[in-house]
Amino acid sequence: MTKLTKNRKIAIQKIDIGKQYTIEEASNLVKEITTTKFDASVDLDVRLGVDPRKSNQMVRGVVTLPHGTGKTARVLVLCTPDKEEEAKAAGADYVGLDDYIEKIKGGWTDVDVIITMPPVMAKVGALGRILGPRGLMPNPKTGTVTMEVGKAVEEVKKGKIDFKVDKFGIIHSAIGKVSFEPKKLVDNVREFIAMVNKLKPSAAKGTYIQSVYLSSTMSPGIKIDTKSI
Repeated sequence: MTKLTKNRKIAIQKIDIGKQYTIEEASNLVKEITTTKFDASVDLDVRLGVDPRKSNQMVRGVVTLPHGTGKTARVLVLCTPDKEEEAKAAGADYVGLDDYIEKIKGGWTDVDVIITMPPVMAKVGALGRILGPRGLMPNPKTGTVTMEVGKAVEEVKKGKIDFKVDKFGIIHSAIGKVSFEPKKLVDNVREFIAMVNKLKPSAAKGTYIQSVYLSSTMSPGIKIDTKSI
């Protein structure tokens, strides 16, 4: 068992384990209990009453957080030469096609989002074994396979993120930074949960959102009263 640091002990003592906090209380508390010297990420864990092994209960979507995540996503656009200028003008960090496909085959995946277009999906599809496990495979459902590559880049840079439920029925996503004002964290959480609610599969039975926890890098989780969201 790892030894608790003094700071972590203090952080744990500030949380009432038996209590469910309002989203406003949790957003204030997560800032108080974070002891990292860097600007830690604030994360949301949402446990759903779904069976993700069944395709009709898979929950996956995109959301644009009102205040972004606090992190500027590195974007690679794999496109035909006639679209390169559009992608660069929109702020893409890397733009190209065959040269980047070769780099990825060689193990390079130093980006957060990959955007591509339907005519080159056959080439990009061959990278599935590398990109799939890293959550980088472009997908029309998340707006990352599109002819409007410039618009897609701008949306990602503004704070559009995609998410999906894991095999344990949990959605895990960064929704801001500890340096954010609590009000901004509250806005981001509300927007995220609203989108998750919209995506409720008709096949899901019982309580859909079972629990919601807010935490930061290295901090304990704070249980949120779902009625407050």
